[in-house]
Amino acid sequence: MEEIVTNLHMHTTYSDGTGSHADIAAAAIAAGLDVVFTTDHNVLVKDYTRYYQHGGRRLLMIVGEEVHDRTLNPQKNHLLVLGADRELSNFAPDPQILINQVNRNNGICFIAHPYEESMPSFDETAITWERWDLEGYTGIEIWNNLSELKTRAKSLLKTGLYAFIPELMAKGPSLDALKKWDELTRAGKRVVAVGGSDAHNLKIHKGPLRRTIFPYEFHFRSINTHLLLAEALSGDVTQDQRTLLNAFRSGHAFVGYDLPASTRGFRFTVQGRDQSGIMGDEITLNNGVTFQIRLPFANPCRLIKDGEIYKKLEGRDIYTQIINQPGVYRVESYLNFLSEERGWIFSNPIYVRDSSNRNNAYASQ
Repeated sequence: MEEIVTNLHMHTTYSDGTGSHADIAAAAIAAGLDVVFTTDHNVLVKDYTRYYQHGGRRLLMIVGEEVHDRTLNPQKNHLLVLGADRELSNFAPDPQILINQVNRNNGICFIAHPYEESMPSFDETAITWERWDLEGYTGIEIWNNLSELKTRAKSLLKTGLYAFIPELMAKGPSLDALKKWDELTRAGKRVVAVGGSDAHNLKIHKGPLRRTIFPYEFHFRSINTHLLLAEALSGDVTQDQRTLLNAFRSGHAFVGYDLPASTRGFRFTVQGRDQSGIMGDEITLNNGVTFQIRLPFANPCRLIKDGEIYKKLEGRDIYTQIINQPGVYRVESYLNFLSEERGWIFSNPIYVRDSSNRNNAYASQ
């Protein structure tokens, strides 16, 4: 199994970021990433989808976009569109038509920062997702770094603190986003969770404060989405984009906060009587299946079933758990960093269905 570290959701000077695609590529290579997905607002600059190389390292950049209806005031319902390979922002006024067009054009899409708070001291509104009646999206951002800043930096003093010591800021995914994700998967929907940087290389000018907060490279060392592939990327851009999008569609992924400690090597797998699977897969119960959880090093974790803690596991780097109940199971792990407990790893689910009803498959969004 090949593990690929990706970073999603970032902006350049083509929209409201302050750096170029080349700046992003350089920062991502320095941070040790394998793939980045740029998502400027309502503009698709496809010419930058290619491999970049520097110092013996290779990075694949795939250009997508963050699509939204510019006429809305305040702004709502932002959608990350990846791999569609054509401009779709003209469909933004009707998000369901937009999602349908993404799927027709072989792309994938994620609801961006579904829950966040406003930041009045910097005239930032809460850009939330309001259309939970829609169908067909690939998944949601459960953790958005910039949204977390808006939630936690409620004063100029706090903003200054996080600007100068950004390591203090991130604590974990939005609890509302986790709750909604669990609600959707418990209802039988296949919803893939990702983490997004929402990187802008943000320049702050407020009174005496002059600072670039959360530079691209800092973002790229922090909240990433790790993909598991059957084989290594080939070096062919078209083929590799297809491989990556399929891995996202399948939910073969986990969200890792790599700043405190690398999350590379995490695995959540399942073994049944005559089936096996990884995160994102579905398996039939057949009198019980066995989960294996492998952490990069010994650390507590939780096995979550249908949104509730099923088992707390402590003291090891490898855990096994036999279960005999159908449900939606995922893993989350927290660790102590800078004197606070912070989110570290959040797996996509393994869907265990009742063997008494073989047609009871979980529905795609």
